[in-house]
Amino acid sequence: MLNNCIMLSVLNETRAGRDVLVWGVVASALLTGLVWLLGQRLHGIALLPDQGASWYYWKLPDPTFWTRASAWVGYAAHQLVSWGLIYHAQTRIRRYTSGLHRVNYTALAANGGFIALHALQTQLFYDGLAQDVSIFSSQGSVVLLLVWVLLMENRRRGLVLTWSAPISAQVVSFARRYHGYLFSWAAIYTFWYHPMESSSGHLIGFFYMFLLLVQSSLMFTRAHTNRWWTMTLELMVAVHGTLVAVMNSGPNGIWPMFLFGFVAIFVLTQMHGVGLSTTARWWIGGTFVVAALAVYSWRGFGKIDEVVRIPAIEYLLVAVLALLIWAGIRLTALVRR
Repeated sequence: MLNNCIMLSVLNETRAGRDVLVWGVVASALLTGLVWLLGQRLHGIALLPDQGASWYYWKLPDPTFWTRASAWVGYAAHQLVSWGLIYHAQTRIRRYTSGLHRVNYTALAANGGFIALHALQTQLFYDGLAQDVSIFSSQGSVVLLLVWVLLMENRRRGLVLTWSAPISAQVVSFARRYHGYLFSWAAIYTFWYHPMESSSGHLIGFFYMFLLLVQSSLMFTRAHTNRWWTMTLELMVAVHGTLVAVMNSGPNGIWPMFLFGFVAIFVLTQMHGVGLSTTARWWIGGTFVVAALAVYSWRGFGKIDEVVRIPAIEYLLVAVLALLIWAGIRLTALVRR
């Protein structure tokens, strides 16, 4: 009887967690549709000609104090509220449950309110943070998030084919304890970087950001640590990067670098953390190799080094990040002494 009750409780927790995630995805899709709808009112805004890879196209030619302030004040308020809720959860809750805590409802409502604020700000003032900061800062924030996850999950799933890099437990513990603040910054900064435009690239990006904001809101719930869910969020960058590359440079562009680069990280690292059988992982790895060979037989094997560029950069950044965290911990200890 006791065993049956325990099993029933586990099943109920699993279903509750899945329901939360399903509703999160549905809400993100509806919000993305709303971005598209509101974006139809922005077609008449005059923008400067595209000036290359380092140029962000969607910003006003003649920004004013108010166009800048509206974006920065909105971003700052959103960021501080998010960090405050994370701190509250870490200091007051400290336990994971299947349902939502009060702070989760507050976080979801706050993120919803700031999404509405950014939509209104775009309609009235248009500009996001892009007017004042480099496009590479937005891209870099997402890369840092992905690299932080690789470091944080190093001991659980390994870094490359289940091999765990020799990163100290102290560094991993720091990454786990403070990851919410970093992830919140990456998502919210990127969210406010862009005006709520309705281009295909913007819509895909905003859908991804909405999912990350949902994840941030679910702190200290079982849904937040659902391994299939978190792996999907990591893998979404392959979809986003590939589609945006195709839109920007066409079918003959560099989309294979993004597709196979990010999927290579999935094959080498991410798929080993969700309990897939050895046979399933061999099939996935084999399919990846065959697909890459097929694409580069058309694209030219002279460009096949594209496949390793993104994994090489991310794994190198894991080492750099681990070293920086270790140095920061050591320096803090010395100062305290």
